[in-house]
Formats: sequence, structure tokens, C-alpha cells
Amino acid sequence: MRKTILTIFIIAATITTGIVSCDTGKANKPSASTVSNDSLVKRGGYLVTIGGCDDCHSPKKFGPHGPEVDMDRRLSGFPASRSYPKYDSNVVKKGLVMFNEDLTSAAGPWGVSFAANLTSDDTGLGNWSEAHFFKAIREGKFKGLDGSRTLLPPMPWENFRKMTDDDLKAVFAFLKSTKPVKNIVPGTRQLAELK
Repeated sequence: MRKTILTIFIIAATITTGIVSCDTGKANKPSASTVSNDSLVKRGGYLVTIGGCDDCHSPKKFGPHGPEVDMDRRLSGFPASRSYPKYDSNVVKKGLVMFNEDLTSAAGPWGVSFAANLTSDDTGLGNWSEAHFFKAIREGKFKGLDGSRTLLPPMPWENFRKMTDDDLKAVFAFLKSTKPVKNIVPGTRQLAELK
């Protein structure tokens, strides 16, 4: 009898321990709200890097190995000081997409779009709230504003909208921590404006 009770007790204890140790619910997973701001910014920097944000949002300069991100203007978008890129309207009207030399501007059937300033400056994301950022990425709303136009290609917001809330919080924390770069990106141009 003692052996049976001891066996039942061991089985019950094993099952209880297994249930408690295998619980992978959100209560045991640290979220963006429970991690330090430094960790959040570091995670956001990682996501910005692997997400390829620099590919379009950072001006490039020519280095020893070819084009490289201009770290003084990192994530500042299409430089306002640069002359307007020339795109061949005949090519674009055939449905093809063209980019300028450092990928900060693109022309296609939608017209001409310019990569936004993502730095912490007020000409970038400096006065954005986290809610604006979420709306921009999740709903594709320009500047994260209700009633605004949809973000234009080549911005792949439809892919980025699948990021978790914690990942978006981390990316936003990183962008808010960046060096502010004053740069007012030009507005979208219509296809008819191409020459």
C-alpha cells in the first residue's frame, strides 16, 4: 500500500513539475515593457540592421569596397540638398521600377517616392508617438496619421506589419535614440511629372 501511494505521489509530482516547467505563456516571457531601455534599443538596432532599413533610408557614399552607408546621415532619407533624380518616363510607363544611385528614391507606376527621414530629428520621427509608428507600419499610413495616403513602394510595410508588438517597440526605441539629422525629404511626385 505504501508503495502504491508513493508511486502515485511521484507520478503526480512529476506531472505537476512538467506542467509548470513547460508553461511557455506570455507571463514567463519578458516583454518590451519589462526589459531595460538599453536592451530595447539594442534589439531595435539589430532589427533595423537585419530588416535592411539602411538600404533605402540611408544615403550612401563611395568607399574602398563600393557604396556604403554614410554614417553621418544614417537613416535620414533622401537628402534634400541633392538635386531631383532624373527618371526616364518611357521606362517607368512600361511598368518598370527605377532607383537613384543610392536607393533613396524610386520611380514606378505610382510616381516617384523618396525614402523618409527616420532619425530622431523633428524633420524625421522626432515628434512621432509610438502609436503613430505602429499605425504607419501596421496600416501603411503616411506619418502614422488617420486619413493620410498609403505608404508608397518600395517601402515593404505589408511585410513589416507582421512584426510583433515587442519588435515594433524595439525598432521605435532605437529610431528615437538615433542621432538627429535635419533633412526635409521632398514630397511624392506624380508619374506625369516625369520627363
